Amino acid sequence: MKPFPEATTDDERRIVPRPYRSLRHRDFRQLWTAEFVSTAGSQIQRVAIAWQVYQLTGDPLQLGLLGLFRFLPVFLFGIVGGVMADRQDRRRLLLISQSVLLVTSGLLAVFTAADLITMPIIYAITFASYEVSAIGGPSRQALIPALVPERELTGAMTMNTLSMQVATVAGPAIGGVLIATSGVAVAYAVDAASFVFVILAVLTMRTRPVVRVATSGRFAAAIEGFQFVRNRPILLGVMGLDFVATFFGASNTLMPIFSEDVLGVGATGLGLLYAAPAAGAVAGSLVMSFSGGVRRPGFGVLGAVAIYGVCLVGFGASQSIIFSLLCLAGSGAADAVSMALRLAIRTLVTPDELRGRIAALHSTFAMGGPQLGEFEAGAVAAVAGAGASVVIGGIGTILAAGFTARWVPAMARFQTDAAIDHPDGQCYRSSSTK
Repeated sequence: MKPFPEATTDDERRIVPRPYRSLRHRDFRQLWTAEFVSTAGSQIQRVAIAWQVYQLTGDPLQLGLLGLFRFLPVFLFGIVGGVMADRQDRRRLLLISQSVLLVTSGLLAVFTAADLITMPIIYAITFASYEVSAIGGPSRQALIPALVPERELTGAMTMNTLSMQVATVAGPAIGGVLIATSGVAVAYAVDAASFVFVILAVLTMRTRPVVRVATSGRFAAAIEGFQFVRNRPILLGVMGLDFVATFFGASNTLMPIFSEDVLGVGATGLGLLYAAPAAGAVAGSLVMSFSGGVRRPGFGVLGAVAIYGVCLVGFGASQSIIFSLLCLAGSGAADAVSMALRLAIRTLVTPDELRGRIAALHSTFAMGGPQLGEFEAGAVAAVAGAGASVVIGGIGTILAAGFTARWVPAMARFQTDAAIDHPDGQCYRSSSTK
């Protein structure tokens, strides 16, 4: 299925609707709003878990293990979620996954309030919640194209990124205040309540996406997704760079160390450190949402990743809370631009019948990189210190962008008008190619 099928002339195809116009579609607007609340709640939980683990153990390696327990379920079950999203009712899968996540967050609140929380319980619930997210996440991403016209998909993905980034600003800041004033258990309870909004949005959704009849076994369906990505160098480049950059650039798990030992700003300052990248991301997302579109998104991804690495180097070397917040905001802005462009590329070159599986593969790279990277960051910090760990990661991120530009030239050449004409992702227009 070609993107933008309603555009029948070259002039029509060049007209890219402003991303915010996708919000005029009721079901998308409703899900978009609910996902904002849910993402903010998840960020509150993320701050609460990091703070609680560091208070319980004071060990950077224990913080790093959180990343490992987040990565393993994504790696093990991500493609399973993609296959399910392409073979079953995506609304139903999303409803079930959100309901289970409500329960896992509620358990964290109960165990903490009863003073029964232990590290094995935290790790077990973290693993379970990310397993559910790995299975339900592709359904959420693959559902969006059914809620807006195809020529507005890129705009919808941009608005989705904006919503997530705004929530990632609000969530950590609220989480820091909740922890300081009401305790960790209350923060977990607020996260549990946030999933109700997504459940209600799904239950009241008018759109009924078509459930495709399975034409192959689950294993064969998974292989088909891998083969599709393997034959599209632009997707391989985007996903590979995403994984490597987020692996080297992961530093979230070290924030309690920076807030307590490096900058001395406490729990409230921890919330600010978590919120700063998202504040920058909001600025980057706003620029993207009101722009007229980017003709060379692959080139934009390469540049944004390199800037992201530079900002991480600055943060790792900083001893000032102001400079640290500025560097984190810069990294967030670069990451938001990169994310919006990556989603646009994936949406343009992937047919609907494969969107669940490709979303799952992309999520495996996008979530697996930072989670595995947090384990690596914690291990390096235990030996060399938190600052050195982040600086080394930032340098690795810059090198990853340069390596990808050298070995996957299709990324820099990729243009959106070529993707419209050739949705298989094989043809890229540039000054040197026809």
